[in-house]
Amino acid sequence: METILDRIIEEKKKEVVFLKEHFSIEEIQRKQPVRSFYDRCQTEGGMQVIAEFKRSSPSKGEINTALQPDKQAKVYEQAGAGMISVLTDQPFFGGTIADLEAVREAVDLPVLNKDFVIDRIQIDRAYAYGADVILLIAAALSDSQLNDLYTYARSKELDVLVEVHNQAELKRVQQVGPRLIGINNRNLKTFEVDLATTEALADQIDTSKQVLISESGIVSAADVKQVSKAGAKAVLVGETLMRAEDPAGLIQTFKEGATQHAH
Repeated sequence: METILDRIIEEKKKEVVFLKEHFSIEEIQRKQPVRSFYDRCQTEGGMQVIAEFKRSSPSKGEINTALQPDKQAKVYEQAGAGMISVLTDQPFFGGTIADLEAVREAVDLPVLNKDFVIDRIQIDRAYAYGADVILLIAAALSDSQLNDLYTYARSKELDVLVEVHNQAELKRVQQVGPRLIGINNRNLKTFEVDLATTEALADQIDTSKQVLISESGIVSAADVKQVSKAGAKAVLVGETLMRAEDPAGLIQTFKEGATQHAH
C-alpha cells in the first residue's frame, strides 16, 4: 500500500530533476557562516526547543497560512528557541526555499532545512540559501544514500539531523554515527503519534556524544518532561506553535517543563 511518504518521495524525484536543470550553486553565494546546533546543545544547559515554521501538512491540511516566516521566526528566537526549523516542501507542506531564506536573514539561531532530501543537489540548495542543518529521513533512504548524503552534508560543515521511527531504522543510522538523532513519534505510514516511541528507542542512543531530539506530538510541558526523562535534549514543535495564540509563552512553558525534571 502506498504511504504518504512514498507519494512525497515520488514528487521529490521530479523536484531533483528540475533542480539539476535550473539550480546552480554558483549563482547563489551563502552569506553567513554555518552555525552548529550540535555545539549549541553541548554548551547550553536545559531543553532546546526547535520551533518550526510550517504552513500545512498532509495529515492536518492547512495549519496557518497567514503567518510570515521572518516575523514568526523572530518571535521564536526572542522566546528562547534553540533552532528554527523551516519546511520547504511545496506540494505537501506549502513551503518554499524563500521561507528558509527569509528566516535565515531574520534570526541569529541555527536554521534547519526541513525537507525530504534524496539527492546532493538539495543539500547544495539548502547550503546556498543559508541552512545550518539538513534533515535525512532513514525511512526514505537506502543505506548507501544515507551514507553518501550524510558525508556530503558534513563536508560542507552542515549539521545533519537523522530521523528514525523505529528500532530497525535506528540500527541502520547508527552505522553513520550521526551527532543529531531525531526520533519521530509519528508513524509515517499511519500518521498516528505516540511519545512512547522516544522512550522505547532512547536507551540505544549514546547521549554523551549524540543529541537526542524528540519530534511530533509535543503539545504540553508534561510531554516535554516525559521525553526529557527519556534523555531528549531537544524537542521539535511545529503545528502546536503555528496554531498558538501565544507561541512565545508556549516555548517558555516547554523549556520549563524539562526543568521540572533535572537529570
